[in-house]
Amino acid sequence: MNRPAALSLLLLLAACGYADSHMAHEAQLSMQGMTAADLQACAGIPDKTKRLDARTELFSYAVKNDTTGGLQVTLPVIGGDFTFGGSGNACTATFRLTDGHVSGLSYAGNNDRPVGQDGVCALIVRGCMRRPMPSMAMAGDDPVSAFRQPPVRPEPPPPPTPAPTVVRMEPVGH
Repeated sequence: MNRPAALSLLLLLAACGYADSHMAHEAQLSMQGMTAADLQACAGIPDKTKRLDARTELFSYAVKNDTTGGLQVTLPVIGGDFTFGGSGNACTATFRLTDGHVSGLSYAGNNDRPVGQDGVCALIVRGCMRRPMPSMAMAGDDPVSAFRQPPVRPEPPPPPTPAPTVVRMEPVGH
């Protein structure tokens, strides 16, 4: 194979990982504020749920591929094999919901692509990102990178408690 063709193939394989990683990180911003109903409409019913307190709940979605993607090369070296390339094959996406709205999204697992982090997790959020739901807050001008997760947004404050209502009653009949 000639050099330009080999380089083109390598760049093509890397681009797939980059796009997935970028989408997964963009979802961490765009899905903020999404209602629990919209989340389940586009991502499906969660694999696990956990209520933390009266205001906070976690929805967990998991994906596991039987094989890894990309090009993987293993070289025999003294003391074992050295592998480069390939990609992860599992992701758990945990959505934090506060008062019924997404307030955070984090990823865990063997989920990196050859180029970019968390690319395997794009499988979980792809439906929501391709067809945005009405309650999503699109990423807009926030910087999104395939190589690092966006900064965590602060937890929304609790709703203000209403001031006590004072009712004044007038005497009747005197």
